Amino acid sequence: MRDAAFVRGNETIVSPLTCSLAPGERSALRFESTREAATVALMAAGIVKASSGRIFIGEFDPRIQPVQAKRIVGYVPHEAVPHEFATFFGYIEYRSALWGLQRERSIADAAALLETLRDVHEAFAYPLIGALIARPALLVLDRPQAAYAPQILTVAGDCAVFSTHVSQREATSFARSRAPDRAQA
Repeated sequence: MRDAAFVRGNETIVSPLTCSLAPGERSALRFESTREAATVALMAAGIVKASSGRIFIGEFDPRIQPVQAKRIVGYVPHEAVPHEFATFFGYIEYRSALWGLQRERSIADAAALLETLRDVHEAFAYPLIGALIARPALLVLDRPQAAYAPQILTVAGDCAVFSTHVSQREATSFARSRAPDRAQA
């Protein structure tokens, strides 16, 4: 993100923010409101476009190359949306087909991740696994729980992890690298 901001009408939701992550780096940002934290997470994943400034995911600008950007990012929302599939592995098969992944490899990866995340509530573990089977370069977490930080950071491996929080305690549990610079509005 380079001076990325989000404005709706006359209201600034996200003040200019600059952040850069390399593979394996972690960045955990604390925000004053859940609205701001959620918006920044959506911007970091390339789902919401910045009103000003620039966002690059890898070398891709989500405004110009949305498909390429979304292929290298895994996004996990704060509140998981229940999937419509009869089984967890049905959901994994769907995600695998969506990304053009090999079905058997995706199921094997999901099973291994499920075992590693056995102590993480399924409402968070399932979307996290769904994001990780594509082996993203960037994992974006919207307000994840601090109790799950060790497991999440373990399964994230060498991909960059960007998380947003409204509590400093929560943010601290996910931070393992340099903090981003916040530009003044």
